[in-house]
Amino acid sequence: MSKSKKPSPVSRWKPASAEWVRAFGGAARELTGAEQRKMFGYPAAFVNGHMFAGLHESGLVLRLGDSDRAALLALPGAKPFEPMPGRPMRQYAVAPAGFVSKPAEVRAWLRKALAYGSSLPAKSASRKKGKAR
Repeated sequence: MSKSKKPSPVSRWKPASAEWVRAFGGAARELTGAEQRKMFGYPAAFVNGHMFAGLHESGLVLRLGDSDRAALLALPGAKPFEPMPGRPMRQYAVAPAGFVSKPAEVRAWLRKALAYGSSLPAKSASRKKGKAR
């Protein structure tokens, strides 16, 4: 008898909106030193091996230092990033949905997230994707 696996919450995530994909892609291309790639199927931006921003079904997710994260969360519509119920990611917050039509805001917050990500120690290049230590 085989046990059936519970579907992963990741498999139930909805795609990011086309508007967010365009807004994020355009702003992220302007960032010096950032690498764009996918994370869980969503566009994301990395620096020194750390994801500092990306999209999720909930919108634009930013990894920020304490003061910038508090400032973002003080804006109407911003919220902590909780990709799975009860599992918040402590350094990440979701930008207000209205940012999708405000390219200057997206660029400004991506720069803040890039600055924070750049301040973190670089991840070791020896850790290969999918290999356990």
